[in-house]
Amino acid sequence: MDIPQTPTATTDRTASASASADAGTISADFETFLRLLTTQMQHQDPLNPMESTEFASQLAQFSGVEQQVRSNDLLTGLQRGLATLGMGQLGGWIGMEARAEMPVNFDGQEVSLSAAPHALADRVELIVRNERGEIVQELPLAPGQDRVTWTGTGTDGAAVLPGLYSFAIRSWSGADMLEERGAMVYATVEEAALVDGEIWLTMQDGVSIPSGDVMGLRGAAR
Repeated sequence: MDIPQTPTATTDRTASASASADAGTISADFETFLRLLTTQMQHQDPLNPMESTEFASQLAQFSGVEQQVRSNDLLTGLQRGLATLGMGQLGGWIGMEARAEMPVNFDGQEVSLSAAPHALADRVELIVRNERGEIVQELPLAPGQDRVTWTGTGTDGAAVLPGLYSFAIRSWSGADMLEERGAMVYATVEEAALVDGEIWLTMQDGVSIPSGDVMGLRGAAR
């Protein structure tokens, strides 16, 4: 499972700087075109002046460049406005528990999971992997069980070390494995941040995910 890096202010500044650089390039091209057209008009041969059709063609190009600059500014402002509006709407998520497929920074606290076994499964397992992708726990579940709590123990029954862990539900039919899919984790939302025009949520344990990955919300456990 790919683990996204926690968004930082540096990332936001980099994205903003990139957008500003693009806008600056377009504006520079526009100004260069204007200077070239003016110079061409000032130094044309009086005995062989520019044809009216050619002049009109260059004016049309001038207008096209101008519209490009204005459209770019308008789209940039619109994107920022929509992103800000989205963050405002997500403000109510802070402090709530979000349900999504994501890893967990385990520090000894129990982890609440939402399971979704295959409908045809007659045997189900919770698979827990460490940051290196190694399986540290294979916990049997009832075929219809949709909620499970992982207490942080490994296959040998001993407590695992603190660290990043991911979870999957493995469904079987007899000796055949039907599927393995990621388990949903409940985690408290601590922060919403804008990264490259997309809203990311940072959980209480430091893990970050796109807001679109959230499949459910509930009040934080007391």
